[in-house]
Amino acid sequence: MIRAVLFDLDGTLADTAPDLGGALNRLLSENGRPAVPLESARRLASSGARGLLLAGFGITPEHREYAALQVRFLDLYAQAVCVDTCLFPQMESLLARIESLGLPWGIVTNKASRFTLPLVAALGLTNRAACVVCGDTTAHLKPAPDSLLHAARVIGVAAEQCLYVGDDLRDIQAARAAHMPVLAATYGYLGNGEQPDTWGADALIASPIEVLNFLA
Repeated sequence: MIRAVLFDLDGTLADTAPDLGGALNRLLSENGRPAVPLESARRLASSGARGLLLAGFGITPEHREYAALQVRFLDLYAQAVCVDTCLFPQMESLLARIESLGLPWGIVTNKASRFTLPLVAALGLTNRAACVVCGDTTAHLKPAPDSLLHAARVIGVAAEQCLYVGDDLRDIQAARAAHMPVLAATYGYLGNGEQPDTWGADALIASPIEVLNFLA
């Protein structure tokens, strides 16, 4: 029986790609490079700075310029975390329905609290979420189960009775390690050419409202 629902943030709960892509394009402009189309940035947005710097500059963390570009990218993003970001279509209806059922819901993300907490506040969700677990809340990021297990403890529900929803392979791996049922959100960012049907989720959902089918 499901007694709580937990969501990944970027690409699952909220469409953050416009503001992440905006920060990337400001960084590209500073470096005399052409802007990246939003759809190109969207595909890699769940990977955060690593994915976006790959999309914009074609570099990985091993590159000698990566660290400095990452710092600047994060600073630019922090200045505008919720300008064009919004909840995915149907997400507000889903959250309202979950609340009407008397179930707590929360957020578990690898995004650092520096960005997550202002973003959640700007979306008007701070007082509604039963927990907001960020990338620096626990010692290990997803795909480790630490953050999901921490969320279950905070809301007082056994991990096996929490449903997790995410759009990245790491989300499914973390949920499996935490022994949580898990849904893969195919409406999310999904990485670059990845196949969510191979991730091992309990089911795929094409829209947020489909989560309700798993709460009976």
